[in-house]
Amino acid sequence: MSSGGLQLGRKGELAARQFLLSRGYKVLASNFSTPQFEIDIIAKDNDTLCFIEVKTRTGVKKGLPREGVTAAKQKKIIMGAQYYLSKNKIINTRLRFDVVEVLYKDNSHTCCDITVIPNAFQGL
Repeated sequence: MSSGGLQLGRKGELAARQFLLSRGYKVLASNFSTPQFEIDIIAKDNDTLCFIEVKTRTGVKKGLPREGVTAAKQKKIIMGAQYYLSKNKIINTRLRFDVVEVLYKDNSHTCCDITVIPNAFQGL
């Protein structure tokens, strides 16, 4: 990924994090990673533990941001979730895999639409 793409991605993750906090989510971790996988945000939504992938784009020429969460990416997020649950000895809890799409309307990156897609895919 180019440094511009990396900057856009980090900016989108920050916007998504603030959006989730404003909606009552409690963020537990950001950019949780190992060499095999990364989960952008891990948060609690009431009594549900959410593993959240953030996808950011500046337009829809390449499709909606959510379309970037491929089956291979989903598999890595699920593996990351399993690792997180094991590492933190979490059992018998409600889980959900969400996608947050951040869509900037222009290249100035000053205005965006944010959409949370709960239960975007199934795992565990």
